[in-house]
Amino acid sequence: MITALQLRAARALLDIDQKTLAEMAGVSVPTIQRMEASRGNVRGVVDSLMKVINALNRAGVELISERVRSDDGGRGVRFRHPDALTDTPN
Repeated sequence: MITALQLRAARALLDIDQKTLAEMAGVSVPTIQRMEASRGNVRGVVDSLMKVINALNRAGVELISERVRSDDGGRGVRFRHPDALTDTPN
């Protein structure tokens, strides 16, 4: 699962606003706003959440869940190579 803090951090890494993320994911701005306002894990429609996660992945952000291998072993976000340069936001 992704937390609201991870979602905001991922947007910050990409230097994009909520509207841009919504467009990248094919969801509404209020959907992004609700996700980011969640306490703890993001709540919402699974399909919408997967669209957001996939959009972040395409843009080159890797979301790190608990107990998933990372250098520091905790939750977070990190850059990785984008899947395709054409999917990267300007």
